[in-house]
Amino acid sequence: MTTVDAEGAAGRRPLLHMTGVRKTYDTGTIQVEALRGIDLKVFPGDYVAVIGPSGSGKSTLMHIIGCLDVPSAGQYQLGGHEVAEMDERELAEVRNRQIGFVFQQFNLLPSMTALRNVELPLVYAGVPRSERRARAQQALERVGLGHRLDHRPGELSGGQQQRVSVARALVTEPTLILADEPTGNLDSVSTRDVLGLFDELNAAGRTIVLITHEADVAAHAAIVWRIDDGLLTQGSLSELSGRLGAPVAAGGDHGLG
Repeated sequence: MTTVDAEGAAGRRPLLHMTGVRKTYDTGTIQVEALRGIDLKVFPGDYVAVIGPSGSGKSTLMHIIGCLDVPSAGQYQLGGHEVAEMDERELAEVRNRQIGFVFQQFNLLPSMTALRNVELPLVYAGVPRSERRARAQQALERVGLGHRLDHRPGELSGGQQQRVSVARALVTEPTLILADEPTGNLDSVSTRDVLGLFDELNAAGRTIVLITHEADVAAHAAIVWRIDDGLLTQGSLSELSGRLGAPVAAGGDHGLG
């Protein structure tokens, strides 16, 4: 892997650096350009929200940031390394060790306890059993669920399940937390609870990129980008709403967005 000093010796180096990133899907009959030249920098300790409606390209952007997909063109460096030069083993290692994922659907295994669900990334990383259990318990305590270690997902509320998924994202001590519509399946009380947890994590120095379609969720971030038709615009929520139209009402992404 090539190490890239994106800012030079005298400047801060971004954790995440995209330059001219494009993503085109070939359906066989037409080509759909989901991203049309994304330039994005995220520095260590940043709390960034990307807001946009269905079909805007935000899910595609999330997949590329998370190394779940690769750009059709442009450059993407994560932690100073060029992602396009990584092989499948290296990409899997980045996903497991450097990025903590939090998804709308929680993605917890229903037959496993909260503790076992949080342990899973450490199992894949080959961490010894005693160490991974201790780290999983610590992660659950960090999100306020130290008293729910032996509960299965079906025995937990939606907000508690999302806290388990946040603990799972934290257990590998990743450099980046990537949250995709993390409050999409939560009621208003659980939404405030989970967003408060993200605020605490960022205040403690965690780097967070949050993908959302909701303005009140994006408002928790210090830096807000609006994505429309595969292009990013930066500014305050009020400025972006004025220039590009108000963020869409509730509803998840569909298709290429």
